[in-house]
Formats: sequence, C-alpha cells, structure tokens
Amino acid sequence: MESYKLHRKILCIDLKSFYASVECAVLGLDPFQTPLVVADKSRGGGSIVLAVSPYLKSKGMPSRCRIHELPTDMPIIFQKPRMELYLEYSTKIIEIYLRFISEEDLYVYSVDEAFLDITEYLTYYNKTDLELAKTILKTIYDETKLFATCGIGENMLMSKLALDIESKKAPDFIAKWTYDDIPTKLWPVTPLSEMWGIGRNMERNLGRFGLKTIGDIAHYDITTLKKNFGILGEELYYHTHGIDMSLIQNKKNIRSVGKSYGIGQTLFSDYYVPDIFQIIMEMVDDVTRRLRLNKKVCRTVSFGIGYSKAVGGGFSRQITLDQPSSSTSTIYEACLSLFKTYYEDEPIRRVHVSVTNLKQNNIYQFSLFEDVDQLIKEHNLYASVDEIKYKFGKNSVNRASSEFKSSTIKARNKMIGGHHA
Repeated sequence: MESYKLHRKILCIDLKSFYASVECAVLGLDPFQTPLVVADKSRGGGSIVLAVSPYLKSKGMPSRCRIHELPTDMPIIFQKPRMELYLEYSTKIIEIYLRFISEEDLYVYSVDEAFLDITEYLTYYNKTDLELAKTILKTIYDETKLFATCGIGENMLMSKLALDIESKKAPDFIAKWTYDDIPTKLWPVTPLSEMWGIGRNMERNLGRFGLKTIGDIAHYDITTLKKNFGILGEELYYHTHGIDMSLIQNKKNIRSVGKSYGIGQTLFSDYYVPDIFQIIMEMVDDVTRRLRLNKKVCRTVSFGIGYSKAVGGGFSRQITLDQPSSSTSTIYEACLSLFKTYYEDEPIRRVHVSVTNLKQNNIYQFSLFEDVDQLIKEHNLYASVDEIKYKFGKNSVNRASSEFKSSTIKARNKMIGGHHA
C-alpha cells in the first residue's frame, strides 16, 4: 500500500454557493445573512433553484431544489440566473490562481471548483501549504467578495475529501488531511454516498454486502469487491485508504482553451427512453458544431447521466474512438453505447456530453470499415447548417424533431449555459 501513496501538496478550492454568492457580491449583501436564491421565478413553482445563499443552507435548505420547496415564512430574494456574469467571475478566480501557480499545475474541475498542486511553490513563497491556502482564499475575497473553502491533501482525492467532509464546517473554511487522518476522519463516514465517487445506487449495492461505513469497505476483501464491481470495486477499495495516483499535470483541463468542449443540462421533468435520445442528439449536435467551427476532432467522448433526486446517483463514463473525429453520428453512437451499457432504467434529470483529447482537423485518415461517401455527405451537410446558424442565429435551422415536446434545443439556443444570459 505504501508504494501507491503520493506525497504532494494539493489544494481543492470550492467557491461557496457560487451563483448565489456572486449575486450577493453584486448587490453588496452578506451571503451569510441574506435569504437569496438563484432561480427563474417566471418559470413557475417547478423551476429548479440553481443555488441558495449560505444563510439558507444554514436553515436546512439544499443547494438544489424546486421553487415550491422553498420556505414561505421569510422574505426570499429571487435573482434570475445570469450565466454570463458567473462565467466572468469564474474567469477572474482562475486568473487569481494563475498568479500563484502555472497553468500545468491547475485543474479546473467545474465553474466553481479547482485543484491546485502547490508542491513546488512552497519554497518559492516561503510558506506552508496552509499559509499559502489562506493567502489564496484571502486574495479571492479581497478582489471578488466571494468566500471559498479549501481542502488540503497529499493527493487529489484526499484534498477533495477534506473539502467535502471537513472544510465547509471549519471556522476558517480550510481542512488539511494526511494519510494518518484517513482512519479517524474518513472511515467513520456514513451513509456511504457522503464520500465523493459513491452514488446512491452504488451505496445500495454495497449495502447488500453489509457495508455501511467507509471503514467497512476499507476492511473488506478487495478480491470480492473486484469480482462483484469490477475495476470500480478495486478502485473504491484503494480510495477508502486515501490512495489516488492521479496527477494534476496529466489531467485534461476542462476550461483550458482548445482542450475540450462540453455541455450539460438539468431537465425540468423526468425523462426516460426513448425521449432521452432526443436530448442526447441535440447535445451532441451542439458539441460537434463547436468542434467543426474550431476545426478540431476529438479522440475521447465522455457521457454522463444523473438520475432524479428521489433515486439519486447516475454514471459518468468515457470511451476512446478508433480515430479522432468530429462526426455527429460517430459521437452520438459512442454516447448511445455508454448509455446502453450503464443506464439502470431510472428517471433521468441531468445529461452531460463532452469531448476531449482534441487535435487539429488537418487530414482525416479513413479506415477500411468506414463509409467514406456517407461521411463526406454528413460533413458537407453540417458545414452548410453551421454557416446558416452563423449568419442567421442558432434557431434559424434545427432538426424537425425540435418540434417534439421532449425537445429543449429551441429554448437552450436563446440562453447561455442553459440559463438566461
């Protein structure tokens, strides 16, 4: 086990209630004293609340719910989502990170969360990992008025666990874990879904083996876990011991220009087969259009599904194409393959599609098994569609299926990131 242990200094920084805190910062309000939610009230009581302020979280409100689930006994401030504004703030935060470390030591995990490898910078700044973390968090607040939390660990997994399990409850919003802390801080955790990487379905499956705490998994037979859960079972065993061999320097940075394109959306109602295929196709259309416009092809397709709140869980998997491609049909089929392999017949509320391992689309080498004429026809067709959309707007031409009730493409084409700009 010792040979698998990394000894880096990794920060996992999360911006507290990001969307709601940005709105509070713009309004000059204290997010810890303000009952503010980010939601489009005009969509009705079933509309999704994208974020609630830390004040509402302290009152027991979840970060994601429906408007009709909000308390009615307090004067809640509603702010319509402004994705362009949030992206501006996210960019400001990334710029702050890059003042302290180089781009290769930064992995932007999401719009409000990032990993920083500060191992090689502690001597330069003459600071401990804790001191440098405090400096970065203070800089974020001084320049944006946003509060951040931070987990510090010896690898990416450990920093994330420190963030999720301890830092958000710490007085200074910072928690540091080492391998020695795993037995006392991680193993007692229950339910299992409280640990990053374990969804509700996996929790239920592990429960059939009598595994109730993270420590139960850590002390379970690894061979049995691998036999019943495959490589995921083996990986989970090592994770419960704090073992993670991932390096930030080997990660594909989601936000780095030219390294990936992706789209995700939360649906307003439960989707099932076959309606969900309409959503997947529209999202693939969006991603492949961006590939073509930027003259890129991808080698890796990532696809994820999130089930409804009542069920919980979901999956996120990726597949490597035989050769780089920007073909809509090829990437759609890759998504369908992952869907058919991992979907568990549960109601779906979130879908994510992204492509990584991008290359410049200079020369395409056809394989012996491809229909060359069909691929050329497809390329020419979508090139024409792209040109029309560029000149006359995204909704100037869509698939005929966009008229179906299950379609969301027309509404999404008017928004940024699935929300009002």
